[in-house]
Amino acid sequence: MFTIEHEFDATVVTLVDEGGAHLQEDVTVNAFEECVTIEQYDPRNHRMARITLSISQLNDLAAALDLPEGAYRLKRTGNSEVGN
Repeated sequence: MFTIEHEFDATVVTLVDEGGAHLQEDVTVNAFEECVTIEQYDPRNHRMARITLSISQLNDLAAALDLPEGAYRLKRTGNSEVGN
């Protein structure tokens, strides 16, 4: 399950784990104009863990989800991206 909320400066997506017996904490993705943050509560440390990705890193991650094992560099040409 997931939710989507549009805030003043970001789009917020919350991913709720509805899997098996070993459920993970909710993951919150905050999409800003210049970056994306991913947050998840860490019950062992009793605090939020946060990762910040640039838009370029996010584009690379999106491309990587559909590619086989290997090393790649995206060629950015105008509005399109071509894998290498």
